[in-house]
Amino acid sequence: MNTQLAGTGALLRLALRRDRVMAPVWILVVAMLVLSLPGSLESVYGTAAERERLLATMATNGSLRALYGPVFGDSTGALTAWRGGVFAGLLAGVMSLVIVVRHTREEEESGRQELLSAAMVGRRAPLTAALLAALTANAAAALLVTAGLAGRGAAGALALGLGIGATGMLFAALAAIAAQLAESARLAKGLTGAFIGAAFVLRAAGDAGAPDGGSALTWVSPLGWLEHVRAFATERWWVLALFAAASAAQLAAAYALAARRDVGMSFLAARPGPARGRLGSAGALAWRLQRGTLLGWSLGFLAAGVVFGGMTDGATELVGDNARTREIIERMGGQAGQAGQGVLADAFLATMAGMLAMVAALYIVSAVLRLSAEESGQRAEPLLANAVGRLRWAGGHLAVAFGGSALILLLAGLGLGIGHGEDIGGAVTATLGQLPAVWVIGALAGLLHGAAPRFAVGAWAVAGAALALGWVGPALNLPQTVLDLSPFAHLPKLPGGQDPSWAPFVVLTALAAALLAGALTALRRRDLAA
Repeated sequence: MNTQLAGTGALLRLALRRDRVMAPVWILVVAMLVLSLPGSLESVYGTAAERERLLATMATNGSLRALYGPVFGDSTGALTAWRGGVFAGLLAGVMSLVIVVRHTREEEESGRQELLSAAMVGRRAPLTAALLAALTANAAAALLVTAGLAGRGAAGALALGLGIGATGMLFAALAAIAAQLAESARLAKGLTGAFIGAAFVLRAAGDAGAPDGGSALTWVSPLGWLEHVRAFATERWWVLALFAAASAAQLAAAYALAARRDVGMSFLAARPGPARGRLGSAGALAWRLQRGTLLGWSLGFLAAGVVFGGMTDGATELVGDNARTREIIERMGGQAGQAGQGVLADAFLATMAGMLAMVAALYIVSAVLRLSAEESGQRAEPLLANAVGRLRWAGGHLAVAFGGSALILLLAGLGLGIGHGEDIGGAVTATLGQLPAVWVIGALAGLLHGAAPRFAVGAWAVAGAALALGWVGPALNLPQTVLDLSPFAHLPKLPGGQDPSWAPFVVLTALAAALLAGALTALRRRDLAA
């Protein structure tokens, strides 16, 4: 046995055990995003004439091609690949970066990797185990997608499943490189996330200008490769070789970099100080630690708002007089039963505001759980040994998390209004109106950290479940009792003509405050995590 890989099996079992909650949730979200589509698509585009109209509309609708990509066939399977393929690949990439960085750079930051490496563990074993954990998750998602769509064409189902899994593994290899370069898990995730975002933007720009997806920009992006697998429409199996070649090259680079550095070290070293500005309080330190991440999220939400706002007219054109599509959009965006393009545009904007808010829940969970990273990395203990109380320390990070979520939703609303070109104030109100639900999820993450830090990672599952319910629940026509499990389901959908009730805003805000009070009380009473 290669001594460089000694202990890989044990580390893989440890990784899978640690991910036994998080990974299945991610896998189900990726798979259900695709498997929830065929039934709703058949009800929306049930006739050949409706499908032909869709293909004709998409050929001239660049704004929607930027979001979904081009349509390569008129079968239900081809429409499923069109609507869900890119987003499933995107989520698979995020899942992969979280898994790889968690079991590489996060382990080194916490000091656990140094202890493990003192035993019979080879130099390449930690990275190999992390990549195998990502491979297991992506293979499971690919298998679920393939099995779920096999009845609509075995070849197309296999092509789509393999394409989604291959996309996830390509970004897993990229995360492995970032874990060698970056000094912290936060920076490694940020770098990989930036590449994933760039891949989406390149694909969107290419598809917006080329109805057949033949733009050079599309071929630069791995998400564009996923489109060009053309599942359920004259499959291009050779495109999968591009994923294999790119992943192999990135893995070779990751292993070469890992061999050239010591445990805990990085190629992008920390800036040696002195730090500029004032760090005279725990809140100022929290701001310094989280401002880069908040800046990235803010720019991303502003850009996303502009893009989605600009798509409003194209979306209403695509919907046309299709009653089923109107029903789904109105169920996600409110104002059911009313008519008119203006009402449908408001419903679409409300849908986009809700979706952006659900993604903002991922930001607030990440920002709140920075407390866990500081504590497990043993950076909180020296700080608390001085004249800094636990409440001041936690309060600084919570202020950034909750204030930052308000900022990114404000910018998202501005982007929606600017992109749509009408009623900027209404768009801002729509996004900020979702803030209490975002705060509830953030407060729950704080409660898990304060009361049960070992299970704080479960906050990701809560945010993922809310995202899944909001994204695919209306399309699946799930019962309202199921949809009501998400805090977002209780808020009025804005913009709209009706006057919203203040009760849901007050109740959810009070619930968030109560959860935060419980979180701070529990944190004050327990010992710091070892």
